[in-house]
Amino acid sequence: MRLHGDLESVLGAPPLAPFDDAVLAFFNDLSKALTMTREYSDVATFGFWCRRAALLKEKSKYDDLDCRLGRGVVFHSTPSNVPVNFAFSFAAGLLAGNANIVRLPGKDFEQASIILGAVSELLAGKHRALAPYLFFVKYPPDKALHDRYSAVCDARVVWGGDGTIAELRQSPLKPRAFDITFADRYSAAVIDADAYLSAADKQGIARDFYNDTYFSDQNACTAPRVIFWLGERKSEAKAVFWASVRALAKEKYSLAPVQAVGKLAAFYRAAAHIPVSLQERGDNYVTRVGVENADAGLMQYKYNSGFYFEYDLSALEDMLPLCGERMQTLTYYGVSKEDLSAFFSKHRPKGVDRAVPMGKSMDFALTWDGYDLIRMLSRKITIL
Repeated sequence: MRLHGDLESVLGAPPLAPFDDAVLAFFNDLSKALTMTREYSDVATFGFWCRRAALLKEKSKYDDLDCRLGRGVVFHSTPSNVPVNFAFSFAAGLLAGNANIVRLPGKDFEQASIILGAVSELLAGKHRALAPYLFFVKYPPDKALHDRYSAVCDARVVWGGDGTIAELRQSPLKPRAFDITFADRYSAAVIDADAYLSAADKQGIARDFYNDTYFSDQNACTAPRVIFWLGERKSEAKAVFWASVRALAKEKYSLAPVQAVGKLAAFYRAAAHIPVSLQERGDNYVTRVGVENADAGLMQYKYNSGFYFEYDLSALEDMLPLCGERMQTLTYYGVSKEDLSAFFSKHRPKGVDRAVPMGKSMDFALTWDGYDLIRMLSRKITIL
């Protein structure tokens, strides 16, 4: 099903320079239309992200834009379980100077409808000149359509995990085209217990953690699944922290019976294979599983809906066994940037592409999973 745009126009659209003025103006007007949204915070977040001032700040990070142009056409295959991911993806493609074919989430999200409605209105009006640069489609997995869109693109951006990547790679690309793939990843959080107990706004910390985890039902790769604890007063900090998180989850999160059963089944599955202990629960909104070893194999027992592994650290380097190539984001509270920088500089883990303060795990950036999307989706022209 085609939702907006014309494929022939997309294929004929000339490349733009990254951060083209017309593109910045379009996104600024889109921002104004979306930031008024109160019902969906993820829509408002995207609107805030794409305002002109924020994008100019991103533009200032690049020193070679005068000799760059978009690669041509980018085909985006976006995940079915994250409502606004498609918007950040096409934004990166358009900001890099490309025309974009965007496969929308399979699920019907109201957030997607709101964004698409605002985009359509702008492209039908004052930003009509950019209409050839956005072509939105929605279809179930279909190799013929995968083949069609893959065959005409100059880069393919694939979100959704290993299975989706394998499926899309069955569809050939042009000889000079390439994939940017966002595979299955996991994330973790590290909390300094002593710093947490000294914090004045513990409710704010609980809200930040909730936004990192429950907001996406832990479906996002950025959502922490393992909680590392540093410091001397770990037991005391855990009691206070989880009580705050549980109270907030009971207020805001809808937990279905099947999710509660699923979490218990996930614990038993883990217990059958590795040393684990089920921590005090009180109810099913928070399920804490203490582990004696934290390595990459732990993730085969992960679950969502507020299911967390916990591991006590004596030092940051104790995280290393879990910091393999599958680990994406490390959120932190009470740990200094200097200590984190020293950890990465000294130990150079194969994984962890970003370390962000708690509450910021889902904040999109134009460098994602270690990919600089502006540079990768544009080409540099050398004149000697």
